[in-house]
Amino acid sequence: MSHATKPTVLLIEADISLRRLIALGLQYRGMHVIAASFPSNLPELEADSPDLLVLDVDGRVNSDPSLLTTLLAYPYLSTLPMVLLAWECPVPIGVVSEQQNTLPTQVTCLTKPFDARTLHATIEQLLLARALQEAPKAQELPLAAQATSPAPSIWPLLTAAGLLLAFIGLMGPLAFTGFGLLIIVVSLLWWTLGTNTKKGHTPLPFGNS
Repeated sequence: MSHATKPTVLLIEADISLRRLIALGLQYRGMHVIAASFPSNLPELEADSPDLLVLDVDGRVNSDPSLLTTLLAYPYLSTLPMVLLAWECPVPIGVVSEQQNTLPTQVTCLTKPFDARTLHATIEQLLLARALQEAPKAQELPLAAQATSPAPSIWPLLTAAGLLLAFIGLMGPLAFTGFGLLIIVVSLLWWTLGTNTKKGHTPLPFGNS
């Protein structure tokens, strides 16, 4: 859902008073409402895609079912659940499209005058059904991402092994050199100490007492 956890409802109502009443009622129930008077006045919705549509096809003078066709022409709106407000339900769809005689399956028609509680309950049921329908898709996304993710590469391990061997190869000669220098130092110390010890113990000559 858009706007964090708030569902977004697109309301298209020509009557400004009724538009405000419906918008306030939906906002009171924790929904984000985008209101417009006609489909031609829709704002940019790609970044704020609605979760449900509410459309009143009855204008101030007469009914205009072609508004439904106009909305369904939008690719990002054609598959959304819709609540259709009209004086006559079902709406004479033949006026909307000669190729279709029934309303689309995602469209629910409410006869005017309608009770606000009925409108709110219908909208909440449609939003709940949409959320349950999208829940399995959301759970499948991590599995799909895991299936398409590349297998762990062996090259980092080989690189680490190469660096270890290079380190051992560099440290080997240094270790031998250090060991040889240690032998030389020990030998020189032993030799020097041994010579000094012999000089310090010169034997006394034997003489007559």
